[in-house]
Amino acid sequence: MHSELIKLEKTFSPSILTKIDDPLLLQYQIELWMKRDDLLHPVISGNKWRKLKYSLDHALSLGMDTIISMGGVYSNHLHALAYVGKVLGLKTIGLVRGEPLEVLTPALLDMKNWGMELKFVSRTDYRVLRQYKNWEALPGLKPRQYWLTEGGAQALALKGVAELVAETTIPYDTFCAPSGTGATLAGIVDAVPAHVSVLGFSALKNANFLTADIEAMLSQTRNNWQINLDYHFGGFAKINAELNAFIVDFELKTTIPLEPVYTGKMMYAIYDLIKKHYFKPGERIIAVHTGGLQGKRAKIPL
Repeated sequence: MHSELIKLEKTFSPSILTKIDDPLLLQYQIELWMKRDDLLHPVISGNKWRKLKYSLDHALSLGMDTIISMGGVYSNHLHALAYVGKVLGLKTIGLVRGEPLEVLTPALLDMKNWGMELKFVSRTDYRVLRQYKNWEALPGLKPRQYWLTEGGAQALALKGVAELVAETTIPYDTFCAPSGTGATLAGIVDAVPAHVSVLGFSALKNANFLTADIEAMLSQTRNNWQINLDYHFGGFAKINAELNAFIVDFELKTTIPLEPVYTGKMMYAIYDLIKKHYFKPGERIIAVHTGGLQGKRAKIPL
């Protein structure tokens, strides 16, 4: 790996496994652990770093000086990319979904302050951008510019995600993760033993397409996984009072911070499925905290 990336990663904190102590879990005889990828780094935590790591290594190995990517106005991916670009001395360009904002969101303001050039694109044009998957596929790329698709969801992302699975050294029955583009889930499916069940939770509404997208990313056909589409709470970055109350209660019980866009929804879903006897008594579940805690700043209406 490139020396600058090695240097950066040496500043990270360990991603520990934390057991969730809750009387409800004892009642249903479920053992729940959280893979604390939120602890890796204050900004480039969780699956954002996992997915960026080897793509950045590839770009640096090719001598690229600019990374171009895409995301929404609260994008964890663009937020992390902008910070890494500043640290590594890379130019970054963010293609942002929607019309230009008079007042930037906290995430976009961070990106701008870290030197990312923000270009707003219409929702129609944004959907077109999703078809360009390869690093050199974006039309109009200039020399030394590297294209990184939405959420960093390319094959190299799976290699980084596999490392969080390798770090999980205790035996387990089910591995859970929230899902946006599906790259994190695909990386986990590829990496876990065949007897382990993998359960993803979509943060998006009408996300039936994710199954095909994930299958396309897998290095081999696996039948030990599924993605649950029932806990999006109305759509991406949508929240209601019930979810908010769950997050507040969970944080009080565990001191583990959750954001409402990804990990908060997943944890609500896991607890709800436990109460519905979805999991068998005695199961050990690993739930990955994908970081992105800057999403707690989003002004999401209840």
